[in-house]
Amino acid sequence: MPRADAQRNYERLLAVAREVVEEQGTQASLRDVARRAGVGLGTLYRHFPTREALLETLLGRGFERLATRAADLSARLPPDEALSEWLRDFVHGSGTFRGLPASMLATLADEGSPLHASCRAMREAGARLLADAQKAGHIRPDVDGTDLFALVNAVGWMAEQAPSLADRRDHLFALILDALSPRPTG
Repeated sequence: MPRADAQRNYERLLAVAREVVEEQGTQASLRDVARRAGVGLGTLYRHFPTREALLETLLGRGFERLATRAADLSARLPPDEALSEWLRDFVHGSGTFRGLPASMLATLADEGSPLHASCRAMREAGARLLADAQKAGHIRPDVDGTDLFALVNAVGWMAEQAPSLADRRDHLFALILDALSPRPTG
């Protein structure tokens, strides 16, 4: 198969896999991915030998997009708006795939995971936005990156565990942002 065809198959598999995983979660049927992409299961396995390899590629691209987005937002918006916009993207992205919040937490703890580096880069980009917003006085100084990611990841996890909360995701997110704001000292 010519190289261009292989690359098209690879990109097509990723696009279809994203759709299928959005519908079915991180345990999506690989057979369904191959069928919808119009390729055989063998072609899928040549590109992605395991489900984890496919998910790593999908998630890694998402993490890389978030890291790049942080730099873009930081250059264009005031620190509090950049952080808020980036966190909103993070929350909505984490709710895209069922099982993603748990996968992200596992990836952070597993330095041997192929996703660890891209997840760390994404978290570091978010932490820079947090630090900028703190320096500008918009976020409480006692909040660190771990606190921030635990809170916003929890919103995605709750919406996944209780679908009735999915409609309240934006409200829950706003409550977190409010809680992160500095409180007047009295």
